[in-house]
Amino acid sequence: MFKKNLINTKLLVTLCFFISQPAALAVDLTAKLPARISNVTAGGQQVVLLGDELKTGQTAPDFRVVDNNFKAVSLADYRGKPVLISVVPSIDTGICSLQTKRFNDEVAKLPDSVRLLTISTDLPFAQKRFCQQEQVESMAVLSDAVWRDFGSSYGLLIKDMGLLTRAIIIIDQQGKVAYQQLVPELAQEPDYDAALQALRKVLPN
Repeated sequence: MFKKNLINTKLLVTLCFFISQPAALAVDLTAKLPARISNVTAGGQQVVLLGDELKTGQTAPDFRVVDNNFKAVSLADYRGKPVLISVVPSIDTGICSLQTKRFNDEVAKLPDSVRLLTISTDLPFAQKRFCQQEQVESMAVLSDAVWRDFGSSYGLLIKDMGLLTRAIIIIDQQGKVAYQQLVPELAQEPDYDAALQALRKVLPN
């Protein structure tokens, strides 16, 4: 029994070590990112966003995130398809949960060629649990917790919080940024209708 408990303890320590390393590395990397005061507020206070500001019409930066099995996923995996990215600070909170479930429901109304993604900095374990509990099965839910690559490449990482600001990004079939919506207050839901209308404009005829 003692030997078994010792092995379990070692496994737990090892797992915690490896989980903590990407986060620590991400913090070091963000120190070198450009910072800008945004029009986004959290509790009425303006937040500072890290990374280069995204411009509508530019080529969408590639990024690397992970799915709930820690498998790397990149924007290149969706090349040639319209993509809507729903960005949330923390998936298992009230507004983020509503946002994720709303877009999950919208998938059935869209052509099969469209890809809807949710990205947050939650650990994949938490995302997987949430999706199972809330039956979010129609869209990919991806984590930026390992490299913070999406947040820094798209200028959506909140300084000193390690969270992504609430946003919607639409990328057309040519890989261009066709639409972006930065929700002005972190605790507010996005304008779903405006985003879905913009998505329909980039769908193939």
